[in-house]
Amino acid sequence: MALPFDLRALRVFVTVADRAGFSAAARELHVAQSAVSQTIANLERQLELTLFHRHERRIALTPEGEALQAHARELLERAEAAHLAMRELHGLVKGEVRIGIPSMLGSYYFPPLLMGFKARHPGIRLTVVESGARRLQHMIAAGELDLGVVIEDAQSRHLERRHLTREEMVVCVPRSHPFAQRSHVSATEFFREPLVLFQDGYFHREFVDALSRQTGLAANIAFQSNLIPLTKAIVRQGFGITTFLRRVVDEPELAAVSFEAPAWLDLSLAWTRDAYLSRAESAFVDYVTAHGEVS
Repeated sequence: MALPFDLRALRVFVTVADRAGFSAAARELHVAQSAVSQTIANLERQLELTLFHRHERRIALTPEGEALQAHARELLERAEAAHLAMRELHGLVKGEVRIGIPSMLGSYYFPPLLMGFKARHPGIRLTVVESGARRLQHMIAAGELDLGVVIEDAQSRHLERRHLTREEMVVCVPRSHPFAQRSHVSATEFFREPLVLFQDGYFHREFVDALSRQTGLAANIAFQSNLIPLTKAIVRQGFGITTFLRRVVDEPELAAVSFEAPAWLDLSLAWTRDAYLSRAESAFVDYVTAHGEVS
């Protein structure tokens, strides 16, 4: 049985929907507007459905158009994955890996891994995006990133995951602080202090918020910053304390102290479940997981 439309028609349809107009879609596709209009008209005739509400200067998807849009995107993504797989059978490798990394890991864990991979595969371009772990999780699911670092928990279970490392979250204080000479700090003591915290969406902040809920203690937030150097400077000057991964507390003026109940985070490299990984992406996953436990 012949299909009612082809991939080219679906690409035109999705572009019109994304650009909310025939003219804008034509410019992006480098075709005449009349060709775009004719393609959409043919598609609507073949499906016997109206896909767009047409107004004087703007258009909008009908409910039927919205339903088709979801299916069309999935079909186009699968077609692109199939095309890439066939190209790779002829020895062509995808030239870019898009990887999302939280700032603490991006500054203190990944640099040697990225440089090592690049030395081994100089022809592959690496694009690194910094964001909070939860934001990265959503970007992977939306196809905006090929790979990303996530926390191993129930919220990331729908992704394909490869374990990277287990890291301890510690209290970070200046050397002059009474906590600096301690072997551990209780959650109650921690929450009595003014805190310097990341904003929502970062695993650093998520960890503190979870600890607050578990203990029923409110955080006394003195500063909020996603900048690690600024946070360290604030702590060094005695205006607050914070939590970091232990490896981040690498300055003589700062001390890392365990929580009374040691706090560990399991971190994974993740991608969309059942997604096709190019040879470049597979090589990156293999390299990072093979070398990632080296501190």
